[in-house]
Amino acid sequence: MTDPMLEQFDAFIRRDPAQRGLIGSEPRFGPLCPGHLAAAAAHLAEFGHSVAIVTGFYIPRGDPPAAETDGPPASLLLAQALRLAGIETIVVSDGYCIGAVRAAADATEFPRDRVIEWPQADKPVSAGTSRIPSSISHLIAVERVGPSHTLESFLRQPRLGPPPREAFEAKVAPQCRDHCHNMRGEVIDGYSGEMHRLFEESQRLFPGAKTIGIGDGANEIGMGAVPWEELERRLSGEQSGRVPCRIPCDWNIVAGTSNWGAYAMAAAVLHLRGQAELLRPFTADQQRHVLEEMIANGPAVDGVTRRREATVDGLPFLTYIQPWEGMRNVLGLSVSTSPGRRG
Repeated sequence: MTDPMLEQFDAFIRRDPAQRGLIGSEPRFGPLCPGHLAAAAAHLAEFGHSVAIVTGFYIPRGDPPAAETDGPPASLLLAQALRLAGIETIVVSDGYCIGAVRAAADATEFPRDRVIEWPQADKPVSAGTSRIPSSISHLIAVERVGPSHTLESFLRQPRLGPPPREAFEAKVAPQCRDHCHNMRGEVIDGYSGEMHRLFEESQRLFPGAKTIGIGDGANEIGMGAVPWEELERRLSGEQSGRVPCRIPCDWNIVAGTSNWGAYAMAAAVLHLRGQAELLRPFTADQQRHVLEEMIANGPAVDGVTRRREATVDGLPFLTYIQPWEGMRNVLGLSVSTSPGRRG
């Protein structure tokens, strides 16, 4: 039976104020990946001993071009919470986003030597090249873009009925397949690197590791766990068919913003481990400080407005932070001091 508190966390993140479309309001759609938050948190809480979190989404047309504010703040909160709970954790990003990730790490007091820059090199992917230990127990992607479907990946997806091949071929032209896209349907391969291969080849690189994807727009690593047609029909615009990512994870957490999904993971795991008190310092004010530091020192931009402002996906801060405040209230946490470094 699912823990009622985890059901509340899941409800908090299944809101769609930015009207992305994945949080279906029509009853015929139903929720995507129900129960995945609870299952992923339970496995991480019981078996997690070494975790790598991959984050960072670059906005090449931002003002200035920079990483977006969705992803790093909650990734670093999750990383610091797991570390304080006794789970070895590192955070990985690429050269385009590493500045914003490091700024978020500094504001969260997560050790910089545990923030790893993905090597910008044309070489075979290996655990060694990325400085990620092959012994990790869990690999987590938070708001990290992955490539779109090929015909082969589309046909391989588990589904209840026959694959709608004609619809796929009509909506995803051959030249649009196997490319990373932003929500506007623009190809961004030049800014996305190949970190998706860590997940695609996870069992070769990290034998036995479990993978978790956290996303909000269908183009993120993990969304390959959902049949292409389920994502395509929820998205709007002519780009709806080419946006969905083909990379699956063991569990895929769908949220109104990806930060909310990572917040829920932190809350759920520490609740299950009886260590929720470790989350007390991570207040709304502290999270605003993280965003401000990213904007100032990353730099970082809002991924929707593309402006250098302390908002997420176009949401005013007070709207954006409501789900996290709701989780904190459920956990019985109140305003306290900012998190200190331990260990």
